[in-house]
Amino acid sequence: MAEKRTDKVTITEVALLAGVSTATAGRVLGGYGYASEEIKKRVKASAERLGYRPNLLARGLITGKTRTIGVVAGDIQSPFYSSILRGIADVARAEGFGVLLTNSDELLARELEAVQLLLEKQVDGLIVAPCDTERSDHLRRALKGGCPIVQFDRMVKGLGADAVTVDNRKASREAISSLIDAGHRRIAILAELERWDSGDISSFIARVTARSIEPTTLFPSWQRLFGYVEAHLSAGIDLDRALIGRVGAYSLEAARLQALHLLRLPDRPTGLFTADGLMTAGAVDAITSLGVQIPDQLSMIGFDDLDWMSFLKPQITAVVQPVTAMGQTAARLMLERIAGSDSPPRHVTLELALTRRGSVSKPA
Repeated sequence: MAEKRTDKVTITEVALLAGVSTATAGRVLGGYGYASEEIKKRVKASAERLGYRPNLLARGLITGKTRTIGVVAGDIQSPFYSSILRGIADVARAEGFGVLLTNSDELLARELEAVQLLLEKQVDGLIVAPCDTERSDHLRRALKGGCPIVQFDRMVKGLGADAVTVDNRKASREAISSLIDAGHRRIAILAELERWDSGDISSFIARVTARSIEPTTLFPSWQRLFGYVEAHLSAGIDLDRALIGRVGAYSLEAARLQALHLLRLPDRPTGLFTADGLMTAGAVDAITSLGVQIPDQLSMIGFDDLDWMSFLKPQITAVVQPVTAMGQTAARLMLERIAGSDSPPRHVTLELALTRRGSVSKPA
């Protein structure tokens, strides 16, 4: 049983009690170098008796490893990120690694601060949902400086780091196609559609039509719009620019207002596709306030399957993301890099599923 102390126990005291040198005690407690099993037992027993806590930063200076992974998430309050973080933490913990979590609020300035803080904490690697998929010079510098990086949910163009994403384009295309198959021709999309500096919605549609845009490093909402456009083109249905609700911010209130605008159009859509859980929440608020009935007056499919969506009547058909698996995969890729893997950068794309419920029917 550990002895109660008011000051910090030093490794020298552990070594003295165990009858070994400080260097030997450091090797045993740091998990590096050689020591006999008998000495390991003595040192560990002495450390437990004294209540010794290792200085991870000091150990990192010796071994070059702190057995910690830094994570930069967009919004830790979001169910999407919380499930990913759970996946990362479970895999890391099983291998004896700790996780240091930071939040960017999807703002580049805060991401810069978070990355700098984690690097100062000497983390062994960074798992990041990048805010800027075009440049992100801070991530390039970190990677060049020897810090492994795994991206999740989105990828930085030309970064040369591992990544875990989902096939947003395919899932969106299949969701819209299911609405088309049900007979809908006026299908609206509600999405943030931030961070694309190459033009407006019309130019984006033109480039998708001309097959002159690479979707891999687009932000997820733009990838989902990509699939929306492709589904219409494949079905030979003319695109109505007025049905594309560009919210422009990750905001519940902004999503609600844009949904109200779409639902008040003179030629109202008969189908609605929401590009993530927050957009779905804003849309449901607008639908309820207008007294629109699902699916009799409006069919609906949401991207992301949140718990509350199954409590509604009718339940909402949703594209389900393997969010916990995304976190687990990101952590495994990171642990391989920390262990010394020098394989070329890997991009793991996870499949999604469409869970069909009662929110889609033929248009009235």
